[in-house]
Amino acid sequence: MSPLSGWARRHPQAASTARLTLSLVLLALVTFEGVVLARQPSLPHATVWVSGILVCLSAAPWPRIPLLTRAWFAAAVTWTATLALMFGNHPLVVWGGGEALALLVLLSQVLRRAPARTAAVLGPLLGLGCMAVPVRDTDPGRFTLLFSVLTVVISTYSLLLRLQSVQRLRDLQAVRTAERLELARELHDLVAHHVTGIVVEARAARFTNVSAERAAEIFGRIETAGDEALGSMRRVVKVLRENDTPRAGTTATTSPVAGLADIRELTERFSATGPPVTLYIEEGLEDHIPGHVAATAHRIVLEALTNTGKHAATATAVRVGLRTVPGGLEVRIADDGGHPAKLSENARGGGYGLAGMAERAQALGGTLTAGPTPEGGWSVTALLPR
Repeated sequence: MSPLSGWARRHPQAASTARLTLSLVLLALVTFEGVVLARQPSLPHATVWVSGILVCLSAAPWPRIPLLTRAWFAAAVTWTATLALMFGNHPLVVWGGGEALALLVLLSQVLRRAPARTAAVLGPLLGLGCMAVPVRDTDPGRFTLLFSVLTVVISTYSLLLRLQSVQRLRDLQAVRTAERLELARELHDLVAHHVTGIVVEARAARFTNVSAERAAEIFGRIETAGDEALGSMRRVVKVLRENDTPRAGTTATTSPVAGLADIRELTERFSATGPPVTLYIEEGLEDHIPGHVAATAHRIVLEALTNTGKHAATATAVRVGLRTVPGGLEVRIADDGGHPAKLSENARGGGYGLAGMAERAQALGGTLTAGPTPEGGWSVTALLPR
């Protein structure tokens, strides 16, 4: 966006006043040419004067008249006058400088704002019309060259602004797509974590003889996990629906959903329904780890614990550690093995969890490895650059 366009967006009232002032100045110039410079009243002079007034009025910012309507009207008027004067009697002295400037104003707006096909047709009509205006005079001289150069310069500058705007829209679309993919992974991580806990609890209650008090406790945890899953899903879906182009005058901001401080709460919730988790976070780590790195670490821990609940149902302990190493931040989650939980195919998922963790690590320029340990358990290790 050019500085002038940015100023116009921030001050719409002042921009409208400036455009109206420009239109009045052009009308005054046309009037000066038609009244003062005309040696004697004649039909050619009247044609130039009427054409100039109509074109200048078309360049004025009329809110109820679309730009393309005004531009097509101006192109039709100027070419009608030009062809009539070129094949008839040329006027003396008056050649329509105000009209040519008004055509340049319309040319710039059309090349920047009109649809591509319309701009490809209407743009040349306005540009050539501006270059042809001085030819009406009996002695156009240097003015033909002047307006030809101005037309080329204005057209080039306007097309550059248009290309810049198109590229900006593409960049915004790419960022929006990446954000939506990130939110889709976020939705998977949040809901899969809670729903896996619900399924494991329900199956444990189904195949195990439990007392009424124990059953009430299990149902309470299922209810809590279900409420958290619904709340997480609503928040993410709301962002997916509302995360469009920011309104004028506002700035779109994003912040991590969770960080290192939330890992403690996460491990406590997991320990309440699964094997106990031993958590180690290096002292002072929260003070010098960027927010986006902390958020990635949180999501990796969440997904790894979710996988532990799915694939290591009989594990007796889980270790989660975060510490600084020469390459950055090391996040390690390991369990002591066990048999997979009895989940249906729908509950098992499609293997997106491990891929999502790897993508998150690679997005920061880090690495992630996962596999069985010599002791018989499973380990996930991520190295995230700081």
